[in-house]
Amino acid sequence: MKENNISRRTFLKIFGAGTAATVAATTIGCSENEKTSAANQEPPKGKMTYRTNHNTGDKVSILGYGMMRLPVVGQKGDRQKGDEEVDQDMVNRQVDYALEHGLNYFDTSPVYTQGLSERHTGIALKRHPRKNYYIATKMSNFRDYSFSNSVEMFNNSLKELQTDYIDYYLLHSIGGSNDDLDALELFNARFIDNGLLKWLQQKKKDGKIRNLGFSYHGDIEVFDHALDMHDKGEVHWDFVQIELNYLDWLHASEINDSNTNAEYLYAELKKRNIPAVIMEPLLGGRLANMPNKIVKELKKRAPERSIASWAFRYAGTHDGVLCVLSGMTYMEHLRDNLLSYCPLEPLSKDEMAFLEGDIATQIVDYKTIPCNDCKYCMPCPYGIDIPGIFVHYNKCLNESHVPRSTEDPDYAEARRAFLIGYDRSVPRMRQSDHCIGCGKCVPACPQRIRIPREMRKISQYVEQLKQNKFEEEE
Repeated sequence: MKENNISRRTFLKIFGAGTAATVAATTIGCSENEKTSAANQEPPKGKMTYRTNHNTGDKVSILGYGMMRLPVVGQKGDRQKGDEEVDQDMVNRQVDYALEHGLNYFDTSPVYTQGLSERHTGIALKRHPRKNYYIATKMSNFRDYSFSNSVEMFNNSLKELQTDYIDYYLLHSIGGSNDDLDALELFNARFIDNGLLKWLQQKKKDGKIRNLGFSYHGDIEVFDHALDMHDKGEVHWDFVQIELNYLDWLHASEINDSNTNAEYLYAELKKRNIPAVIMEPLLGGRLANMPNKIVKELKKRAPERSIASWAFRYAGTHDGVLCVLSGMTYMEHLRDNLLSYCPLEPLSKDEMAFLEGDIATQIVDYKTIPCNDCKYCMPCPYGIDIPGIFVHYNKCLNESHVPRSTEDPDYAEARRAFLIGYDRSVPRMRQSDHCIGCGKCVPACPQRIRIPREMRKISQYVEQLKQNKFEEEE
């Protein structure tokens, strides 16, 4: 279906500025410096923690597999454009391993992996009895929300996934807007005015959909409106997918005033007894790759656990959570996340408060650029390696290699580390000083980063380092 070939840039633009959707499925499982330890630990079989969906009685694994960032073959394809060749053999191996360890929830979409995720997921899962797993996919009708195209998309999902029914079907990314419609208008255009929601409700009665829900990103008015529809009996939401982690719990609106704290989203679902599926438990890996000072604090409390495990245990400790999604590209991610949930050891009240308060506050104070390295802003029409620049800056900030004054005790060492590392990780012609500020990348960013402004600030900072001259910060 041609709509499946939507580009990452267009996908996120249509998604709305607040999406982290896929983000649901882009979460990684362990930081780079933990890959070796995770790879050497074998999670136990038969120990997975399950939650029961009271709507259908489904016994769902607390860990769900996000099928957006699938493993690729070698270095084939242009990684900036995202057209790598998916390694189906590795997808099969990882799906087999996940099922062997009790994971039974697989989340995909018609637009993931350049429109091929459902196909690769279907191939891997078809090799197993259908009763052994639950499939979640989405109505991703962002570009063409006509009734006919939406119905075609649904039917194509069944075909690609090689199944007769969908266990968990979502209205994908409600709350976004586009160039023509505000968030509520777009919600109505995609699902209400065209009669699609009523059609999906009939599909549920027919058994083609077992659970109907939505994923939310963006305008809180649409989230509240959808729940109001539930309250009035216009639709019954069997589950809802939200972003929840210990940073967003109380600080999402502080980081960006257009975001909503996860505490509110979770509470609204909890009081209606609507099961929550969680995306972004690691914020695209940011809660696994953190400043050394914070890493030391977490390791002091639990030296045997990965940094990522804190975030996964946090998300799973909430009793209204049905499943926590993780986009596990590599086997070491899968192993580490299985270790967190086979079985889940819930955090204590003290540990929850420690993460929500002390650790989250420190992360906010570090003022790293909230880039998840999702690459939705790419390719830049002028060749700038936007995520590469942000990743290097944040890495140096986490390692205290971002000096702000020539008077800093470790200025010379930090200056050298930043500049040499910058040239090694980002080619000169793709560095921040070549950004012309066109702003074409901004609508694609799920974290709403003002990319041209940050590029300008980093360019100025690099020049100050080169000249050994710092001016007063704004």
